Amino acid sequence: MDIKQQITELAVNAREASRAMAKVDSERKNRVLYSMAKMLRENKARVQAENEKDLVAAKNQGLSAAFVDRLTLSDKTIESMAAGLEDVARLPDPVGEVTRMWKRPNGLQVGKMRIPLGVIGMIYESRPNVTIDAGSLCLKSGNAVLLRGGKEAINSNLALAALMQRALEAENIPAAAVQVIPLTDRAAVMEMLKLNEYIDVIIPRGGESLIKTVYENSKIPVIAHYKGVCHVYIDESAEYDMAEKIALNAKVQRPGVCNAMETLLVHGKFADKHLKKLMESFRKESVTLKGCGQTRTLDGGVAEASEQDWYEEYLGLMLSVKVVKGIDEALDHIAKYGSKHTEAIVTAPLPAIMPPDMHWDLT
Repeated sequence: MDIKQQITELAVNAREASRAMAKVDSERKNRVLYSMAKMLRENKARVQAENEKDLVAAKNQGLSAAFVDRLTLSDKTIESMAAGLEDVARLPDPVGEVTRMWKRPNGLQVGKMRIPLGVIGMIYESRPNVTIDAGSLCLKSGNAVLLRGGKEAINSNLALAALMQRALEAENIPAAAVQVIPLTDRAAVMEMLKLNEYIDVIIPRGGESLIKTVYENSKIPVIAHYKGVCHVYIDESAEYDMAEKIALNAKVQRPGVCNAMETLLVHGKFADKHLKKLMESFRKESVTLKGCGQTRTLDGGVAEASEQDWYEEYLGLMLSVKVVKGIDEALDHIAKYGSKHTEAIVTAPLPAIMPPDMHWDLT
């Protein structure tokens, strides 16, 4: 069987499974999700053994530390995945919810009810936790999902899919409701993108080149963002200790993820008092710093940022820093260089910035 036949067969099976999924009630879906969480914890060693095969291969290929971090299924990551499954189980079931009702002039009553999409195709890079995230959300919303992860995570993804399928079958739900494409050849993605007869929407998650490839080749509607050029703006009113903790966490906790900070914007008055100290904190975390002219005046150890750097998604321990006059200039910068992914503002605690005539219950 060639690649086209294999991918088509998987998609046909997903389409058939989607019809069954659409009829599964909330109680059964939640039982599957709780069962998946239990199986994941109980089979942690087996999953990590498969993950280790991927990690060894990645290190042998000389892939970056940030890449290996995204690929690693640590004890903490697996527990987070299991807890995430339980969180999804506790969410309200969207299927069947009536969001609006109205009456036409002729007396006909019309309503809008939420229903499953059908088959969702997920194409993503080497973060195996996405396999669980996507599978659980699609299951909860009554959809079947066809997952195509990065080739570097193939062993991890197949092990995770096998657990999900066992949980589905225990509730007499077709295992094909959650499938991982077992092929690492790029041609598998190209074939998948042609199957608009069986797949209703494609969601790519990963780097800019992956998402461009999907957009340019898909015959199926695509939901995506191109990249994560994320900003943190520190306002004049921010407390230093809080601002430092937030900014450091945003950059160094997991620099290889798409919502990590890539550009730090700092109000000029805050920068005059604190920028050099803040830059030293980043250096202690091995962050390479690039900055605007004013940043470099305040800290001569910061390299000059080029125009291209403001557009850059580093996905590593590198940061662009710009001093701005205030929130308006910060927003203008974000509008020009940002990717509409994740932004944050660090300001004074809320009561300090509330107008005197406003009274909010903060309990």
